[in-house]
Amino acid sequence: MSNNIVFSGSLLFLSLADVFQLLGGNNCTGLLTLRSPYSPEKGVVYFVNGNPVNGFWGSLRGIDAVYALFGITDGRYDFSEERPGSVEKVIRQSMMEIVLDALRLIDDGKIARLGPPPLPDAGDEDEEGEARENMAIDSEQPVKGPPMDYRYATMERSYADGATIVREGEHGKWLWGISDGTVKIVKNTPKGALTLARLGEGCFLGTVRSFLYGEYARNATAIAEGDVQLFLLDAEALHREYSALSEPFRKILISLDNRLRMINQNAIEAYIGEYSRTLPPDKVFEHGYQSNTDLYLIREGTADVIGKGPRGEVNLLQLGPDDVFGRLPFMAFGHEPLYASVMTSDPFDAELLDSAALQKEYDALSPTFRNFVFGLATNISMTTKLFYQLLGSITQHPQVPEDADAPEAS
Repeated sequence: MSNNIVFSGSLLFLSLADVFQLLGGNNCTGLLTLRSPYSPEKGVVYFVNGNPVNGFWGSLRGIDAVYALFGITDGRYDFSEERPGSVEKVIRQSMMEIVLDALRLIDDGKIARLGPPPLPDAGDEDEEGEARENMAIDSEQPVKGPPMDYRYATMERSYADGATIVREGEHGKWLWGISDGTVKIVKNTPKGALTLARLGEGCFLGTVRSFLYGEYARNATAIAEGDVQLFLLDAEALHREYSALSEPFRKILISLDNRLRMINQNAIEAYIGEYSRTLPPDKVFEHGYQSNTDLYLIREGTADVIGKGPRGEVNLLQLGPDDVFGRLPFMAFGHEPLYASVMTSDPFDAELLDSAALQKEYDALSPTFRNFVFGLATNISMTTKLFYQLLGSITQHPQVPEDADAPEAS
C-alpha cells in the first residue's frame, strides 16, 4: 500500500460529497481512506480517472459500501495517488451520480448518519401548501465543482441573500463563477417556480452560449441563497480557447448544451404533469451504435436517447445532425451508454470519433475551461435525476390548476 498521500483533512470541514467532487473534477486515480472515531473499521474507495470503481467498509462492498460512507459526518480522509492494481471494477455509476444519489438517500433517511447528533433547527417546520416536488431538490446540499482557477477572472461581485443575480429572459453575454455561497436556479412554470438546481463553490452561471457570438437569452433565474461571492470570467479568452478546439470537440460542447436545455424542458413538463414523449414507433435499437466505448457524431437522420428510469424506459430527448452520442472519454453524465440506449431513424448515418484524441484535447484545456465542461456534464446528470423524480409524481399530480399563476422567481 502506497503512502503517497496527496491531501487529507477533516470531514467536519469538507464533506465526503465535496471530497468526491474534488477527486472527480481533477480526474484523480488512487485510494481514498476514511476513518471515524464512531467506527472501529476504516472505509476505502478506489478511484480511476475521477470515478469510484470499488469500495469496502466492514462487511459492505462496492456501491453499498460507498453509499454507507456518506453517512460519516465526523472523521478524517486521506487520498493517496496509486494505481488500483487488481481491484475489481464493480461500480458503474459516475462520481456525480453517486454523490446525488447519496445525498438523496441521506435526506430520505436511508443512510445512517455516523457522528455527533445534528443541532435542532427551529425553522425546520413544513408549512402546509408548499410545493412537494420542490422539497427534494431544495433539501439537498448544493452541488460543488472543482477548486476555481482564477486565470480568466476579471472582476468580483457580491450578492446578498435573496438577490436576483440573473433573471429569466434577460440577455447577457457573460459567465460567472461561484467562489463562495449557494445560488438557486429557478424556472417559472404555469404551476409555480421550479428549482432546477442548487449550485455552490466551483460551479458556473451560464452556458457555452455565454461566450459564443450571437444573441443569448437566459432561460432560468439565478437567486442568491445567503451571501454569495461571484467572479466574472473573461468571455473573449474563453472564446479564443473554444475557437482553438477541433471541430468535433466544439460540436460535443454544443451538443451537451442542447441536451441540458432539453432535459430542463423535460423536468418542467414533468413538474406540471404534461410530459408525454413516448418511445418512437418508427425507430430501432441499432446494435452497432450501443457500444460502451465509442462516441459518434450524427451525419444524417435522428436518434432518440432512451433512458433507464426508475419506472422503466423513458424517451429523454431527440438528437439530430451534428449532435453526438455514446461514451464521452473524459466525462460521464448519466445517459448512454450505461444508463440509456439509442434508437435511430431510417436512414441514419453517424461518424465514429477518435476518443483518444478527444481525451488528449480535454487534458490540454485550461483548468477553467476543463472545470466548465465538468460542470456542464454534472448539470445534465443532476437535472436528469430531477426529471426522473418529477416524472414519478405525475400519477399523484395529474392535473394543473387552470388558475395557477407563475409567481416571480425572485
